[in-house]
Amino acid sequence: MLVWDRARLRILVTRYPRLLENALLISSDYLAWYLADHVALVSQTARQRLARVLVCLAETIGNKNSDGFEFDATNEELAGAANVTPFTASRLLGEWQRNRAVAKRRGKVLLRSPEGLFLHST
Repeated sequence: MLVWDRARLRILVTRYPRLLENALLISSDYLAWYLADHVALVSQTARQRLARVLVCLAETIGNKNSDGFEFDATNEELAGAANVTPFTASRLLGEWQRNRAVAKRRGKVLLRSPEGLFLHST
């Protein structure tokens, strides 16, 4: 790990202005992610947050195949990303498997039907 003290960092950004620009871009991204997560936490249900995480992961890192989008993720990772408990993630994933919107194997998720994530079981 490389750590620069404030005085050294000031010298470096004076000499290399791109460092400051990159730092501000990264900081801005983190702030935007935090804000989006906070808004989702106070305005969306656990189901909506987990569904949003699944769709986002499918679109960004998923591999398209004939059945949908497949990507690597554990229940714990999904729970953390959606800010829900692992129990809630497991319960919702089980419901979505029964609805055939999702197929889940150890460490793998296949998103078959994004719209199916918003159907409720009775």
